[in-house]
Amino acid sequence: MASTTFADRASGSGFQSKKEYLFGRIDMQLKLVAGDSAGTVTAYYLSSQGATHDEIDFEFLGNVSGQPYILHTNVFAQGKGGREQQFYLWFDPTRNFHTYSIVWNPQRIIFLVDNIPIREFNNAEKLGVPYPKSQPMRIYSSLWNADDWATRGGLVKTDWTKAPFTAYYRNFNANACTSATSCSSTTKNGLRDDAWRTQELDAWSRRRLRWVQKNYMIYNYCSDLKRFAQGVPPECRHSRVH
Repeated sequence: MASTTFADRASGSGFQSKKEYLFGRIDMQLKLVAGDSAGTVTAYYLSSQGATHDEIDFEFLGNVSGQPYILHTNVFAQGKGGREQQFYLWFDPTRNFHTYSIVWNPQRIIFLVDNIPIREFNNAEKLGVPYPKSQPMRIYSSLWNADDWATRGGLVKTDWTKAPFTAYYRNFNANACTSATSCSSTTKNGLRDDAWRTQELDAWSRRRLRWVQKNYMIYNYCSDLKRFAQGVPPECRHSRVH
């Protein structure tokens, strides 16, 4: 088990994978900062490097005691992000470990919490929308102070009397390719477990996705007409974006 802790305004902490991955299923179990976590961000994400980097994000925005965490998701392709969706969780993520997963294949990206899909981002290159498919990415985890924006848009600041702040990680698993031709697969009952290569949402998963988005989604960039006054992005208009 690993943990990330920071205790003062000037520092954060984190770790990264040794390998880079190009498509796969990534699982990590996290237990988030308990108590008053306002101003903190615990992150778990895939990213390449450079100005035109790709990135797939789970970020957990802290809050004052008794208020729920916000799970912030985003997808960057060729340096362009702005595809945020945010959710409350249906459990207290500070009490126990929960599994947060990314399935990434050439057709789609699926975000899962305890194997329940919360978001699907489909490849819409045919509409001119960049999709992360050619840059291998490392896995990063970090915890840092972001009280200029993390909690209520920066209105609530970090209470440093509650420091140090600690998040816990365990049971990391990457069932993934390290290049276009080098892939690893875990084995279950003698069979290769590489369903992620073509994974899509079946009828049960779609029902779960709709349940999460109906009851727990609090922001969807595709619905932000004030932000996109000239029209929402093409993947929102022409394809099924969840």
